[in-house]
Amino acid sequence: MRNASWVVVLGAGAFVALLGAALGQDQLFRTHMWLLTLVLVLATVVMLRTLRFSPAPAAQIPFKSAQDDVQYMDTVIRYGTIATVFWGVVGFLVGVVVAAQLAWPQLNIEPWFNFGRMRPLHTSAVIFAFGGNALLATSFYVVQRTCRARLWGGDLAWFVFWGYQLFIVLAATGYLLGITAGREYAEPEWYVDLWLTVVWVAYLLVFMGTLMKRKEPHIYVANWFYLAFIVTIAMLHVVNNLAMPVSFLGAKSYSAFAGVQDALTQWWYGHNAVGFFLTAGFLGMMYYFVPKQANRPIYSYRLSIIHFWALIFLYIWAGPHHLHYTALPDWAQTLGMVFSVMLWMPSWGGMINGLMTLSGAWDKLRTDPILRMMVIAVAFYGMSTFEGPMMSIKAVNSLSHYTDWTIGHVHSGALGWVGMISFGAVYFLVPKLWQRQRLYSLRMVNWHFWLATLGIVLYAAVMWVAGIQQGLMWREYNDQGFLVYSFAESVAAMHPYYVLRTVGGLLYLTGGLIMAFNIYMTIRGYQRDEIAMGEEAPAPGTVSQPAE
Repeated sequence: MRNASWVVVLGAGAFVALLGAALGQDQLFRTHMWLLTLVLVLATVVMLRTLRFSPAPAAQIPFKSAQDDVQYMDTVIRYGTIATVFWGVVGFLVGVVVAAQLAWPQLNIEPWFNFGRMRPLHTSAVIFAFGGNALLATSFYVVQRTCRARLWGGDLAWFVFWGYQLFIVLAATGYLLGITAGREYAEPEWYVDLWLTVVWVAYLLVFMGTLMKRKEPHIYVANWFYLAFIVTIAMLHVVNNLAMPVSFLGAKSYSAFAGVQDALTQWWYGHNAVGFFLTAGFLGMMYYFVPKQANRPIYSYRLSIIHFWALIFLYIWAGPHHLHYTALPDWAQTLGMVFSVMLWMPSWGGMINGLMTLSGAWDKLRTDPILRMMVIAVAFYGMSTFEGPMMSIKAVNSLSHYTDWTIGHVHSGALGWVGMISFGAVYFLVPKLWQRQRLYSLRMVNWHFWLATLGIVLYAAVMWVAGIQQGLMWREYNDQGFLVYSFAESVAAMHPYYVLRTVGGLLYLTGGLIMAFNIYMTIRGYQRDEIAMGEEAPAPGTVSQPAE
């Protein structure tokens, strides 16, 4: 009987959630459990509609490898690709709303839609919902193709996908309800953290199991980066979220750490979430999709191995640079700064490797906006990994920290590097996963490229200027030693920058909406009648003449 086990599991989960809603010790926990009950009941109903009492038919996998008879598990990747696009648009939209709330505070709607609750919703939607689904989908695609093996574990990959979507829903609704652990990039409370741990272990098993049953003896470097991302995020998540709940039927918990140890643990996690989730995982994406789209081998395989081991060793030590001029011992601050500066070298080695892969193929940038998107992503990676080490230097950090300069830096990395390489990967995957000759419109990809690029450049440049102005205003003293500007005056001075930031975010969101439409039409099987990239439309009224 097909799907019977899923119906039982989902039904049992809905019953447990219902018990939590009935017996919860606080209103927030009960509300969250009611939401979870609703989600699981709907999932149970959907699975009941697919229930079949006949024997399960043989797997119908539409894509077969050209090299052998391996049947790849691509349906879960299709779902992951669609989820990537969906959560990307949601994350960008919430980001525009949050930016507008800073420019026009009257847009804060109490209690659920104020800045304090919407801001972590935005960061988590972009990082974990958009970025996380991009990593799930591409890692499942890449590991199968480079290992010439079907995903290990049968339906376990489906559990990973849907379990991760449930985590996103629980985290997002928790933020709006006010359920938060108050930890940067680790806001969900203890019970959501426990669920994510289960899902992540399953993800590791699927990935490792596929590697172990591979038919290709060599493990391609992209898989090393994906594996490092999965293993390290598991370690970071478990340690940073060690906590004791006040009640096992309540939402609130208290961290196992306190004081400066808690701060150090948090930024060991926070910076390495950036280092391994937003860097190592997406470097795996770069090392597979850039050579595939350019139809060129990676520039230097040896350099990619050096890049991997140097990055993995150095990144894990850089977290203390978030705690300059705090109670953290000075030696620990200096350690974080030194390792951050050292990170410049392997990071730029990876950037050079990605860009030099286009040696002999630079002309393709004129006609291939997908490749152009990937190249601009690698360029933003290089810029962000220069700016980050520079900002970790204590003298620079004394001006930049707690200002909007940091916001500009984070967004140039997240939207310039992570966003652009993800867009390129999605545009590469969709025609292959749905067996389409090409995307619905390459011209629309070009529009997306320019809107996204202009949006993030405007956003980052405005935040750089705003942050430097903030830092200078905060440290301006008069000849009597008093501060020249109050904090309120520095906030008022930011208004035009915040308006421009909202405009930059709107441009980026518009590009995301164009991508969503383009992907939808491609999946439906349509192709737009358009002039090929690199060719000009004939002038009105002109008629082609035969050659003499």
